[in-house]
Amino acid sequence: MITSRSEVTVRYAETDMMGIVYHGSYLPWFEIGRTGLLKEQGIPYRELEADGYRLPVLEVAVKYHRPALYDDTVTVITTLREKPLLRIRLEYEIRRGHELLVTGHTLHAFIDREGKPVRPPPAFSTRMNALFRG
Repeated sequence: MITSRSEVTVRYAETDMMGIVYHGSYLPWFEIGRTGLLKEQGIPYRELEADGYRLPVLEVAVKYHRPALYDDTVTVITTLREKPLLRIRLEYEIRRGHELLVTGHTLHAFIDREGKPVRPPPAFSTRMNALFRG
């Protein structure tokens, strides 16, 4: 299991007139968590794209427990529980301190520049094998 933490300060543009975060604003925060986790593991998303790989979203789920508010600092906790093979599933928690605000997950597939499904790049697979040994 791999976990990453990213902090986000809620911007005014991410809220409604009541200062409550708009429900769609959480998805870019999931992306911050996903790309941060990969980068921390030596697999920057920029390099994946430069090598011709893409990771489109196949599925997304979000459950809202409590609202985030304007100017809150929230933590996006991203978890990769299982070694990815052809798809990669990431789980997310968004917290304000210890308070759970949102949970969710995304499922992605590896595709090439033409949009065809492909196996992950060798460097990605090697790193995942090392992280998920045993």
